[in-house]
Amino acid sequence: MAVYSAAAAVLAGVESRQGSLKGLVYASNFQNVKQLYALVCETQRYSAVLDAVIANAGLLRAEKKLRPHLAKVLVYDLLLGKGFRGRGGRWKPLLERHQARLKAELARLKVRQGVSRNEDLLEVGSKPGSASQVPRFVRVNILKTCAEDAIDYFKRQGFSYQGRASSLNDIRALKGKCFLLDPLLPELLVFPAQTDLHDHPLYQAGHLILQDKASCLPAMLLAPPPGSHVIDACAAPGNKTSHLAALLKNQGKIFAFDQDAKRLASMATLLARAGVSCCELAEQDFLAVSPSDQRYCQVQYILLDPSCSGSGMPSRQLEEPKSCTPSPERLRALAAFQQRALSHALTFPALRRLVYSTCSVCQEENEDVVRAALQQSPGAFRLAPVLPSWPHRGLSAFPGAEHCLRASPETTLTGGFFIAVLERVEEPSSGSQAKAAASELTPSPAQREEEAAEAAAAPGT
Repeated sequence: MAVYSAAAAVLAGVESRQGSLKGLVYASNFQNVKQLYALVCETQRYSAVLDAVIANAGLLRAEKKLRPHLAKVLVYDLLLGKGFRGRGGRWKPLLERHQARLKAELARLKVRQGVSRNEDLLEVGSKPGSASQVPRFVRVNILKTCAEDAIDYFKRQGFSYQGRASSLNDIRALKGKCFLLDPLLPELLVFPAQTDLHDHPLYQAGHLILQDKASCLPAMLLAPPPGSHVIDACAAPGNKTSHLAALLKNQGKIFAFDQDAKRLASMATLLARAGVSCCELAEQDFLAVSPSDQRYCQVQYILLDPSCSGSGMPSRQLEEPKSCTPSPERLRALAAFQQRALSHALTFPALRRLVYSTCSVCQEENEDVVRAALQQSPGAFRLAPVLPSWPHRGLSAFPGAEHCLRASPETTLTGGFFIAVLERVEEPSSGSQAKAAASELTPSPAQREEEAAEAAAAPGT
């Protein structure tokens, strides 16, 4: 099947340093990017285990035409994944001939290691930690359906709907085929961790978007009303763009920019499946977009989610197992780009509200970038206080940073994320300025009472 060949090609590219795992997945032109990404990540995670099983079973010696990376992907799906389940093509009978030997070698490996579960075979650092317990969040695409209909569909499939969650403990307790409605986002369903819905008919039809809760917050907090003009500055892969379109009800205009042609092509497919009709895609560097261009004269809302280290992504260790923390040099380069992008976005003349977000947990890419941008535009923008009950706030890097939001598997049961909402400080008109000045000269009744009380309490002279 094509997915196995595509996954093998990505693994080979990662090994030969042709690019990052995610970059190679998007460059593969495979239609179902999420399915390919999940298969490659899991195969990579069990790489050492698969190498040992394949070698001990003599698979490559027996099957000369079977290449190592393809063998690894096939054996992963056969032993540790979902099984071939109708896929596998011409490789399925070949692998099934060796299935008994492969299973026996996996069992021997567990005995030698003194473990009973597959994931106990993983090396330290590859075992799933708190990130693996992040639930499966599913955003209902209100351009095509509604939460009530999606819930009914799942119930007819044998899932048990538990109502709206009242706390994180409700979400932590999810198991089996139970699911909840998120307490904050009205179109977000929550399933147990590791629930796989990539083959679900509602997902395939664009009625559902598989999107982490933290990733849903930027569009929700930008909150553009229908009819608005919005810029999505670094738009691919497009989940946030489709969320913006849903909030706009496809009324208005989204200008979506990205420099990567292949990512943009995948994004166009995603948006079409989601029923988005109000978006104009452009293969262009956002920094090269002129704020004085008349096409953007009505843009009052900008979502800026620039390239970042990805240090908050649960899959990060799978992509770079030996490099969980970005180097200082890479952080400096990323932060410089992010600051330029944010400062550029704040120059759009009609801008009223901007959301800056990253899937990074590094202060250099988050609070430091926001502080620098605010300092470059003194008095023009301020951090908006949002979601006061959100448990994880910005680091105390500067006064007001507590208005920023952070997210993590430990504190919010989501991927690691950062969000800042900037809004323009309204300049009072000349009429309101005169009115304010007059009110300053004319004491209010409360001021007069306070002055009279102070005079009465003053000692005699």
